[in-house]
Amino acid sequence: MQNEVNKALQTLKSGGVILLPSDIGWSLGCNASNEDAIKKMLSIKKTKNTNLLTCLVADDRMLKKYIREIPFAAQSIIDATDKPTTIIYDEAKNLPSVLIAKDKTIPIRIPDNELCYWLCRRLNGAIAHISANVIEKTTPKSYKEIAPEVLKGVDYIVNLHKDKVYVKSTPSIIKLSNSGIVKIIKA
Repeated sequence: MQNEVNKALQTLKSGGVILLPSDIGWSLGCNASNEDAIKKMLSIKKTKNTNLLTCLVADDRMLKKYIREIPFAAQSIIDATDKPTTIIYDEAKNLPSVLIAKDKTIPIRIPDNELCYWLCRRLNGAIAHISANVIEKTTPKSYKEIAPEVLKGVDYIVNLHKDKVYVKSTPSIIKLSNSGIVKIIKA
């Protein structure tokens, strides 16, 4: 595992895009603070839709780097969920504008995935993340379903869990405002 973390980390730090097994399946990832890497990742996916991007962070401490205030309900939601859950937070900060929505919100997930944890921790920052499919094609449930153009477009492919099949490939999405309003976008 650590050898793969080191190789992927080197790619992230140099502005590259990686293909990695995440908590929701095979995904594209890059350093969330590198706007050029984000644009390259969107190009691989063949989309300009930045609304498809999510940031992955290692833990609550890292989450504080990217939003002004963690709403009180956030920790309860994170602790209570038994599936990957992306929370859309108000007042994003310290991220390129390409990741931040017009209303200043940002979707962030703390993945239950050892690889993602170590990559974020060692990068000391967020990873911009998107599913590893070309737009308008189905999300791959396994490594062998990833389109050849995606495989050719990335700078590094993490050599872990290539035989795993992901049953659920989409997270729950919850919008959580600083005023305490909770809106379930996708259960």
